[in-house]
Amino acid sequence: MMPELGKYAGEVLSAYGISLALLAVLVAVSLARGRRVRAKLRAYEDRKGAR
Repeated sequence: MMPELGKYAGEVLSAYGISLALLAVLVAVSLARGRRVRAKLRAYEDRKGAR
């Protein structure tokens, strides 16, 4: 299952780890931003509907 990486195993595996961590951060930031935008939109629609 694991490819033979030879003497570069540490570098390759750390690059994979960093890439996965950055992807996880990007997903988390995107989800958080989506929640904030959704809340702002809901508040705007509530204000507009109250008029």
